[in-house]
Amino acid sequence: MSQKIYCIAMFKAKAGKQNELFEVLQALEPNSQREDGCIQYLVTRHIQNDFAEGSSFPIVFNEIWRDKAAFEAHCQRKEIVNFFETHCVAESGLVEDYNVCVYSDQPENYDAPQI
Repeated sequence: MSQKIYCIAMFKAKAGKQNELFEVLQALEPNSQREDGCIQYLVTRHIQNDFAEGSSFPIVFNEIWRDKAAFEAHCQRKEIVNFFETHCVAESGLVEDYNVCVYSDQPENYDAPQI
């Protein structure tokens, strides 16, 4: 098992703003991918497929971080804080709704060795 953090950050753009929001989120990729603890940081968009008919927010970041500290450091970077303040919190932002969740690949109560 690992200490990796898996983050799914989902965004629903305001009407008519989906392409603009996708471009803004893509612009966050290069600097985030340079962070030492970043393993994967990729914005994706929902597409229709007959073999995957579930519902989702239209835009989703798929992130993998080395550990909790790396993820939390990323969340505190000025560029990321500014994105959330400008586009998620501010009334004038591009985001109608968002949901950010983190996951672990360790089972609950896993007796991981202390190294």
